[in-house]
Amino acid sequence: MSTGELYGLRLRSAMPLPGVRRHERRRADVEITRGRAAAFAAVRRTLHPRLDGRRWFEDRMLSDRRRYLRWRGLFEFLVAADGRRIVARPLPGLARMPRAFETYLLGQVLSFALIARGLEPLHATAVVVVGGGAVGFLGDCGRGKSTLGAAFVRAGHALLTDDLLVLRAAGYGFRAAPGPPRIKLFAEPAARVLGPGLRGTPMNDRGGKLVFPLGARGARGAAPLRALYVLRPGAARRGVAIRPLSPRRAFVELTRNTFNACVLDASRLARQFDLAARVAAAVPVKTLAYPRGLGRLAEVRAAIEADLTA
Repeated sequence: MSTGELYGLRLRSAMPLPGVRRHERRRADVEITRGRAAAFAAVRRTLHPRLDGRRWFEDRMLSDRRRYLRWRGLFEFLVAADGRRIVARPLPGLARMPRAFETYLLGQVLSFALIARGLEPLHATAVVVVGGGAVGFLGDCGRGKSTLGAAFVRAGHALLTDDLLVLRAAGYGFRAAPGPPRIKLFAEPAARVLGPGLRGTPMNDRGGKLVFPLGARGARGAAPLRALYVLRPGAARRGVAIRPLSPRRAFVELTRNTFNACVLDASRLARQFDLAARVAAAVPVKTLAYPRGLGRLAEVRAAIEADLTA
């Protein structure tokens, strides 16, 4: 049995949790077990409409409010209604991608458990800057959140989390919880930003990103959130432009950049709005416009560092 702590939750897993910081307390917030093929087959027979074998991802709510999740040919999961238990079953296609299982389990799948437990994740990459404090980057897929995070890692900052950011209120502000010590990048940006010596493994079988373990370059504990930057790559042709958002505009960006668009019940939406309003009132949220190009990332990083000390 493997134990670890992630996003501020204590996990106990029947499967290994590579790189996840261990915890000594016996009681776990979320337990991860391995499911039997027959049990999952029984669940699939209850699904209506039936699964479409052509779809890459399937998400269904069961009558007992458990969540059934399946990535074609790779793995399937059941998430308890209260988020306290995840049952996992690897599928045969997973053998070609050894890191894919833990990547999806500790990201997309765990987000359902977080939401069920009343926590609202953001779609963001965050780093801990030298001197303390977390900085988060918000934006849709393809906006360069992970690549910018990698530029900070290359400069000596620690990665706090990639893709999924969990915040908890602390005093007059918020603390950002650490995620897995890994980053997801395409091969060319990874080689140019992190260096050619780091090796990644496929995230899935769709020819996309690779997963790069960072080990000691990942942050080990939560950090106070100092600022959030909404990425606007290509919006500035010459230099880097950083502009603060009003609380109203910040609220819009925060609700736009929540993680997991599958859960849309009224209570979840209410938590989204509540978190966005509180973060917008307590944390500086700014737009970050800059020219596209890997060669400009050092300039972007320097502009953020300067903005933090201004």
